[in-house]
Amino acid sequence: MAMKTQKEKLKQQEESRDFFCVVSDAFRIFARRSSMVLGSAWAFASAIFIIVIWGLIGPTFHYSDTWQLIINTGTTIVTFLMVFLIQNTQNRDAKAAHLKLDEVIRALKGARNELVDLEKLSDEDLTSLEKQFERVRKKAERDGNNPGRMSRANGAGRASRGKGI
Repeated sequence: MAMKTQKEKLKQQEESRDFFCVVSDAFRIFARRSSMVLGSAWAFASAIFIIVIWGLIGPTFHYSDTWQLIINTGTTIVTFLMVFLIQNTQNRDAKAAHLKLDEVIRALKGARNELVDLEKLSDEDLTSLEKQFERVRKKAERDGNNPGRMSRANGAGRASRGKGI
């Protein structure tokens, strides 16, 4: 009987969801499935096949403007749509990684819980935190808490000289 009640509650919640939530969920599912399919070797092979066929029929159409327009239009549309799919997938992956790192920070004794949700800080706050970690690293090097490692300052100095900084 409890199971029936839960199903009824879920059905009511689903019915009460607004249109935007339904569309958002549908896009999330579509984006995830599309990224799996379009990121496969088969999708790449299909794209190569389409390009080869397009190139082979060029002489038939005397390499006309219409022949070129077909591939240009197709690639433009595919690129435009793929930007949204890729961005959605990247956003979800980044959020999942942040949540996992937040959990690790919370679980470790001695870890600073202020580091949870760093992605929400302003650029100035992140720069300040970066400088703080740089001071901690330098102190650890001075105190000898960096055994067997090359000094980052030496590597950074070489890298900055190589970049003309």
